[in-house]
Amino acid sequence: MTIEQKAPEVRRTIEDHVCVISLDNVSKKNAVTPELMSELSAHLTTFEDDDDLWVAVLDPAGEHTTAGLDMPKFFGPTATVKPLPRDQVDPFALHRRTTKPVISVVHGITYTIGIEMMLAGDIVIAADTARFRQLESKRGIAPLGGAHFRYLTRTGWGNAMYHLFLCDEFDAQEALRIGFVQEVHPYGKHRERAMVIARRICECAPLGLRATKKAALAYLEQGERAAIEGIPSIEKAVFDTEDFKEGLRSFVERRVAHFQGR
Repeated sequence: MTIEQKAPEVRRTIEDHVCVISLDNVSKKNAVTPELMSELSAHLTTFEDDDDLWVAVLDPAGEHTTAGLDMPKFFGPTATVKPLPRDQVDPFALHRRTTKPVISVVHGITYTIGIEMMLAGDIVIAADTARFRQLESKRGIAPLGGAHFRYLTRTGWGNAMYHLFLCDEFDAQEALRIGFVQEVHPYGKHRERAMVIARRICECAPLGLRATKKAALAYLEQGERAAIEGIPSIEKAVFDTEDFKEGLRSFVERRVAHFQGR
């Protein structure tokens, strides 16, 4: 079966504690259908619920992240879209979201929902081929997957409004300048770098990282007071664990810690 004939799918592969999730609809520049969205949600939910999986890497297949939604399948008489179950992880993180580290890998065309799903994660590693555009208002609509506020938290008001109002295309270096992405590498090397970062994150205590992300999200959602009041819950989550004991032992013994996630 050739690439052009291959049925769209979302694949999940595991390397130690790293879960790599790859959306593959290459023949249509990874246009996202409702079915692919459902598969992506299911894989993210499996990642979130499996205590042996510590970091996710979202790495779309081929040369492009996504050209956006397969519009006829979401809107109009031929639409096949269905609401995602609320107990599953939402790829846009508008409802249930993962509390573990998520690295987004982007390359080539990264439009509309590609940006919104990227910003729903934590760290973005881009290829130098990446091109970004939030163009919904060019089509008479507006962003619906979180761009209207996540541009602000990542880039600040001026940068956010500049690109949201212009609906312009900008490259990986501009994305790096405004804080959209954390690193830019030659195409192909960016995938290798994302896996290096994922493995380095796995050297840290997963329960500590999860508690850190939950606390950071509490600040975003409820403000500084909530983040301060949440400190006792962080202590409860990490101090009575085997990983905490291992961290202390490794410090005393002057060696690398070997965490188990418990």
